Amino acid sequence: MGDIATNGKKKSYYDCVDCPAYCCSVYDRVQVTPRDIRRLAKHFGVTDEVATAKFTKVWGKERVLRRKKDILFAETCQFINTETRGCTIYDARPAVCREFPTTKRCAYYDLLSFEREQQDDPKVIPLVKITFKK
Repeated sequence: MGDIATNGKKKSYYDCVDCPAYCCSVYDRVQVTPRDIRRLAKHFGVTDEVATAKFTKVWGKERVLRRKKDILFAETCQFINTETRGCTIYDARPAVCREFPTTKRCAYYDLLSFEREQQDDPKVIPLVKITFKK
């Protein structure tokens, strides 16, 4: 969940618990660092080498998390519970996941809130796909 305004902390306008894990699903890759791999290895009780082979792959020049088929989106992060939409490795998640979003607002949560209000349906989930043009 985003930060709430208490004791001088920044206020955020999103709640990850209500989101269907857009950030974990709409991006083709989640970059991992050697530190992220060590964190995953420790979480699963395996070596860094096993964690690298089992949970990551090379995409271009980056090391990224593997993905899996999804019931809402074409694919999602392999660590998303596709029924609850929660992260199954929350305490061991990569740094990029820990830092997202970097602002007090999340565009995906804003879209979700807007569409739920427009459709007058608190359970509607607009499907989103990020595509980049070169």
